[in-house]
Amino acid sequence: MSKKPVLVAGGGGFIGGHLVARLLQDGHQVRSVDIKPVEEWYQVFDDAENVVADLKGSDNCHAACQGVGDVYNLAADMGGMGFIENNKALCMLSVLINTHLLQAAEKAKADRYFYASSACVYNADKQKSEDVVPLKEADAYPAMPEDGYGWEKLFSERMCRHFREDYGLYTRVARFHNVYGPYGTWEGGREKAPAATCRKIIHAKETGATEVEIWGDGKQTRSFMYIDDCIKGILAITDSDILEPINLGSDELTTIEGLYDMVEDIAGVKLKHTHNLTAPKGVNGRNSDNTKIQEYLGWAPGIRLRDGMKKTYDWIYGEYQKQYAGQPA
Repeated sequence: MSKKPVLVAGGGGFIGGHLVARLLQDGHQVRSVDIKPVEEWYQVFDDAENVVADLKGSDNCHAACQGVGDVYNLAADMGGMGFIENNKALCMLSVLINTHLLQAAEKAKADRYFYASSACVYNADKQKSEDVVPLKEADAYPAMPEDGYGWEKLFSERMCRHFREDYGLYTRVARFHNVYGPYGTWEGGREKAPAATCRKIIHAKETGATEVEIWGDGKQTRSFMYIDDCIKGILAITDSDILEPINLGSDELTTIEGLYDMVEDIAGVKLKHTHNLTAPKGVNGRNSDNTKIQEYLGWAPGIRLRDGMKKTYDWIYGEYQKQYAGQPA
């Protein structure tokens, strides 16, 4: 184990917080950096070096990389589909983080560099049908990614590749497919489908409502990966010989309507579903082809969707009670 600290960029975020926890558990020194004030971080660990800095700035990236061994770049302006579709320029500005962090890591002679990409890089023409064919890594080209956020991720993947080829920086890239779990965003506009589903059903249950709104027709198909599986995959990919971007996601497929049915069953309620057909709904179908990661690393998700959603529901229910218990609906 290297005695150098490990840098987690975006350590105050959802995935970053869980990664910091695991690295500390494994005995690493950790430098956790995030743009948000520390009191707004999802998880804070006293035994980590917690730094507030905007990593879009080059000087901040060089300071963050000073003396580090491994660099994990999970920092980005992002959220659920409602945020992504309405903040394309803001999402694309995250390219500054990866560009400056790569430069800083190369100058600091960092040992390894991990970049968190997204399934939003995949060609939109391959995601038009709910009867989805799982997306292989090669399906990112010819390029037609999610506008804004997807283009930034695809460009940043190439930056990692060229820093490896031109400068010898050890880079690894994973394409995340819909990560969910406790200690994440569950309200405010940046939350993703699993958390939004839990919050809306909890709110209906607590207020006595009989209906819940679904964005789109509910027939959209998705796979969702629980956070513990994601962290295991990040560490395995970083420690691997895999040079090209690789899928990291569950291949357990569900419809969005089915996700609502599942959470209602967990909550012990049955609600009428209404559909907002003008709301952002993303692509019609997306699933992860896990052939490569199973072949190369023997990795497969270990947590079923229902089990992960139960853990997520219970955590959001507790947060909802802290926030809204005793208040008018």
